[in-house]
Amino acid sequence: MNERFYQLPGDKRNSIISSGFRVFSQYSYKNSPMSEIAAEAGISKSLLFYYFKNKKELYLFLCRYSSELTEQEMIKQKCYEKEDFFDIFLSGLKVKVQLMKKYPDLSLFQLKAYYEKDRSLRPDIDRLIGKYSGYENQSQMLKLNKDQFVEGLDLEMMYMDMFLASQGYLWEKLQSDTIDPEQMEKDFIRMIGFWRQLYSRRK
Repeated sequence: MNERFYQLPGDKRNSIISSGFRVFSQYSYKNSPMSEIAAEAGISKSLLFYYFKNKKELYLFLCRYSSELTEQEMIKQKCYEKEDFFDIFLSGLKVKVQLMKKYPDLSLFQLKAYYEKDRSLRPDIDRLIGKYSGYENQSQMLKLNKDQFVEGLDLEMMYMDMFLASQGYLWEKLQSDTIDPEQMEKDFIRMIGFWRQLYSRRK
């Protein structure tokens, strides 16, 4: 990535980032036109290639940026300092809702990236976002301690249940092309409350 990108004013950088999130969240990687990203960001296609030498570089930059931004905000908001798994989950959700107000297509981009099948990208995507997903990578950060949950619960299966339900919710919204951050927060608060009643030892 060209270092000149970071020399741009913040609003112009955010415009390029937001445009990238939107276009890549609407199409597969292969079918995402750089010309559309450039046009939406208000710059020429040649100037976009001045900052990013090719589409792959821009895509992987957005993967890294979205993951690191989410993680930084969760640390900043002290999400991981909470003792209860469901409280961590809920506070993390609120962080993502706030980020979606700045970057409306961020969550959908992350979802599409997670399931992107392009073979030229897959190893790099796994390297960039793999550490932020999966039971083995997240169990310690999320404080998945058996003492918090009903006796005999398979924590990995619980994690997978919640993860797939969350992904499915976002995927449904992707199909309808509508995501309202405020409604998403309300829906997830209900879902987390349901999971707490189902799985937590402390109801």
